[in-house]
Amino acid sequence: MDILSLFVLIPVLVIIALVFTKGLHQARLVAMAGSLVQLGMAINLLFAYIKESAVNENVFVFTRDIVWFEQLNIHYNIGVDGISVALILLTAIVVLAGVFISWKTYDLPKEFFISLLVLATGVYGFFISIDLFTMFLFYEVAVIPMYLLIGIWGSGPKEYSAMKLTLMLMGASALLMVGILGIYFNSNADGGALTFNILEISKVNIPVEAQKLFFPLTFIGFAVLGALFPFHTWSPDGHASAPTAVSMLHAGVLMKLGGYGVFRIAMFLLPEGAMEWSWFFISLSATGVIYGAFAAIRQTDLKYINAYSSVSHLGMVLFALLMLNKTAWNGAILQSLSHGFMTALFFALIGMIYSRTHTRDITKLGGLLKVIPFISVIYVIAGLASLGLPGFSGFVAEMNIFVGAFQHEAMFYRVATIISVSAIVVTAVYILRVVGIMLMGPVKNEEFLKLPQATWYETTGIMLLLIPMVGIGIAPYWLSEMILKSLQPFIQGLL
Repeated sequence: MDILSLFVLIPVLVIIALVFTKGLHQARLVAMAGSLVQLGMAINLLFAYIKESAVNENVFVFTRDIVWFEQLNIHYNIGVDGISVALILLTAIVVLAGVFISWKTYDLPKEFFISLLVLATGVYGFFISIDLFTMFLFYEVAVIPMYLLIGIWGSGPKEYSAMKLTLMLMGASALLMVGILGIYFNSNADGGALTFNILEISKVNIPVEAQKLFFPLTFIGFAVLGALFPFHTWSPDGHASAPTAVSMLHAGVLMKLGGYGVFRIAMFLLPEGAMEWSWFFISLSATGVIYGAFAAIRQTDLKYINAYSSVSHLGMVLFALLMLNKTAWNGAILQSLSHGFMTALFFALIGMIYSRTHTRDITKLGGLLKVIPFISVIYVIAGLASLGLPGFSGFVAEMNIFVGAFQHEAMFYRVATIISVSAIVVTAVYILRVVGIMLMGPVKNEEFLKLPQATWYETTGIMLLLIPMVGIGIAPYWLSEMILKSLQPFIQGLL
């Protein structure tokens, strides 16, 4: 068994083991053990990749190719570069943290953890695939469990939120399928055979007119999952109704599939289409960056504040990808990782606060720093990372994005960059507003004086997310080097 296929096999084996568990205690132990194994595999993959890439000139390593359906040239074709390795490690950490944060899930715990791991299986499979059909298959496997996770274990208008999320993502998937088929049927433009292999298609000169037609379909198909304005509306409602661990995986991991798909498929395979349409989607992305930040200011529900913050931060990822240069792309990947850890940490903390106070309305909270100091201090740290304070991952990512974006001499790009940069100031406003209202001042409710402190499993989940967020901010160079090496073939495709 190759090192990458284990990322699909192990979660499936854990799911089978969960089927035979009885009760909450057994279910969470099996889920924890399985998630720990996956994290160990991700760390091992990271070191194996560093070792292999030092002696292997190929960008993708640990490749494996098995024919699935010969008539259509569909293969189980897998491999990883530095970008996918980093995102796999992000996924493993967030999944394990989500298991710890869900330690006290009492309603159908076995089914809950099974659904989480099905989602994780799809995400792992998506990140290791270098075949368009296989990638799309895993993409759907990752998205579908969200309906059940929100519709069954959610709160508030959960049926509406689950249905809205599912319909919008399925609509985006329909556009994406048309885009993928368009790429497939133009993959023999140089006289070869039709193929779904991303690396083979990248060497084909797809007609410019076909690129102009299929790039927007492919871009929107993926970018809807990345909260592209104005198709972002499913995200805040979905976050607000989802249980804590689902919000963590939804924002921390699942939404990264959108940016990764845009980068790996739309940008890489349709570069002429990307250059033709970049101005239009830059306008939408920059609008999303500033709109998400201003929308967050107006919210009083903690989950909605973080959800709109995610719209802003992920809009920055799409904005950076559309700048079509190495520095901005490096920032986009770092921003995806930073946002994954940061927003998962935010949702974990929000879940802890809600489970104690039974409200997410910041106007009903106050003085929590005196009552639950550890949770409150971590919330402040996550907020500082969100607004891009030096020493945290957000600063490293945003600096790369804005420096790369400002390298364009055209006035349009620089104006769009200035608009996006201004979102940092707005982010500081809503972060400091929440901290001031919720954590500072007198305790508004006497019942809050008896709130329990963070438990061992909550503290473990917090530290799993906090350590890499700070680590990337302090020592980002090894990660940037790994990413920059993987960017080389993409840059060459644009020259």
